[in-house]
Amino acid sequence: MNYLTNAGSLILDFIFGALVTLFVLRLLAEAFRADFNNPICQFLYRFTNPILRPVRKVLPSVRRVNTGALLVVFLLECVKWLLIVAMAGILPNVVGLVIVSLGETLDFFLLTWVVLVFVWSLMSMLSTDRYHPVARLVTSLADPLVRPLRGRMTLGGLDFSPTVVILGLILARMLIAAPIKDWGVAMMMGGL
Repeated sequence: MNYLTNAGSLILDFIFGALVTLFVLRLLAEAFRADFNNPICQFLYRFTNPILRPVRKVLPSVRRVNTGALLVVFLLECVKWLLIVAMAGILPNVVGLVIVSLGETLDFFLLTWVVLVFVWSLMSMLSTDRYHPVARLVTSLADPLVRPLRGRMTLGGLDFSPTVVILGLILARMLIAAPIKDWGVAMMMGGL
């Protein structure tokens, strides 16, 4: 890739990353039943509803998982990768595009949880206001991942359960999401 393509790829990653973040947070907020009265949740619902309302008529939620938001995240990743390979002047393999988009979607969810658990653990170490909207949202999204291990990974009065969860999420990114993305990129570029 040349310098202009790298710059364009960075801009596309930023724009699509911001959009995907909104829909991922919306999906997680619904799945973990975050407080709807939280101003951040209200912003997420208000911003994503115009897109998700028609999609939800076709794809209803399964249990508490908003399948419409999941589909939008996947489609955003498809469009991002389609634009990236178009900037490089490559006609992608459709199956490879789907696989790399699945890998990117999985990787984005895992990375989001890494960030949420890290921020949650920092907030628990510092004396932050538990009723702040950010603290309430982060707690409601990170706590279900840490709760099964909380108190079981204690050493010297320190609870290492967030560290174990973050390590597990990073390993999942390295051992599951990265190979899927690499396989999809290789297939998309015609390597397989």
